[in-house]
Amino acid sequence: VTHEGTNQVKDAKINMLVREYEMFSMKENENISGMFVRFTNIINSLQSLNKFYTNKEAKDLNTLPLEELLGSLMTH
Repeated sequence: VTHEGTNQVKDAKINMLVREYEMFSMKENENISGMFVRFTNIINSLQSLNKFYTNKEAKDLNTLPLEELLGSLMTH
C-alpha cells in the first residue's frame, strides 16, 4: 500500500539529493577521501530511492569535448 505522503516524501528526498549531486563541490577543509565518501553517499541514496541518471539528464561524458569537460570541472 502506498500513500500519497510517502511519494511526496520520496520525491522531496530525490530532489534534495539531485540538487546536492548537481551542486557538488569540495568543502573547505575537506580531503579527497571525505569528498569521495560524501559523493558516494549521495549516489547510493539516489539508487536506494530508485533514481538513476539517464543520458538525457546527465551529460554523456563520452560525447563532451575535452575543453568543455575540463571547463565544467574547473567551475565546480
